Amino acid sequence: MGYVSAVPVPQPRAARPGGAASSGARRSLGAALLLGALGATVVLLSAGQKWAEGTASVAGGSVPVEADGGAVTGVPTALAIVGLAALVAVFAVRRTGRTMVSALLALSGAGAALAAVLGASDASALNAEAARMSGNTAAAAVGLSHTAWPYVTAVGAALILAAGLFALRFGKSWPAMGGRYERSGTPRAARRQAAVDPDRPEDLWKALDRGEDPTRGA
Repeated sequence: MGYVSAVPVPQPRAARPGGAASSGARRSLGAALLLGALGATVVLLSAGQKWAEGTASVAGGSVPVEADGGAVTGVPTALAIVGLAALVAVFAVRRTGRTMVSALLALSGAGAALAAVLGASDASALNAEAARMSGNTAAAAVGLSHTAWPYVTAVGAALILAAGLFALRFGKSWPAMGGRYERSGTPRAARRQAAVDPDRPEDLWKALDRGEDPTRGA
């Protein structure tokens, strides 16, 4: 007759309900934060780089002129800042408010990308610089060339747009700041202080450790 063990065989632990959903929410949250922060950083940095260059005719010859992204258009920088604010605000609101802020985040990215692409071929900033340097309001820059920085800005803006789309798609499952508040927005009721028996020294010490006054109500 074989030996039969009385020790129960351990069974596989059941998966926690909602575990997969919460894991997916964390991944989408992390992706949105990374995309939004990275995109805004790229936009703010690349908007300060040289976007266009050329030459302007002045008395006695010609001088080089150039324009950075801020001189060409300030829209990408402004919308990147709006996008950063919206990215933070997503976690401070719920329901309809979160959807609206997520839409603002996506629109900020889309608007910044469009402005960057349009600015890639813009010559008005160089012409204005040529007119300033020559003293002739009718002067225009010649030999224009554009750098790749406007398109780098557009890529950063596209990351902000992607963060907004993530927020629109998965934002309902993300946590919100102020977890001590109920869904109705009212604070949770404070826990009642445990009753302290003045005849039990251990209760007095526990009350003191909790920062309570054990003599109150005595």
